[in-house]
Amino acid sequence: MNENIAFLAELPFAVTVCDTNGTIVYMNKKSQATFSGADSLIGKSLFECHNENSVARIKEIMSSGIPNSYTIEKKGIKKLIHQSTWYNEGKPSGLIEISIEIPFEMPHFIRD
Repeated sequence: MNENIAFLAELPFAVTVCDTNGTIVYMNKKSQATFSGADSLIGKSLFECHNENSVARIKEIMSSGIPNSYTIEKKGIKKLIHQSTWYNEGKPSGLIEISIEIPFEMPHFIRD
């Protein structure tokens, strides 16, 4: 693993990265644990794991550079999903998705 990203491996939230073709190039331990057979997903197309609408949205995020954030609930767990284009030397290089488990009720602060 690239020593520059080694710290991602054991974060307590899922990090999944694909290249501009949608090929999964990295999954940290939490991401691998989230998906059945995740070790076999590295090198596979992210587009095969998503429906047509999701594929279109992922491609839009990568082409526009505008991130996408939302929450989901699955199996009684609420998660914040954040998807963003990642860059290498200023060039769009794919998509990174971060999935963080969050409480159902949480404080919201306005800090102007």
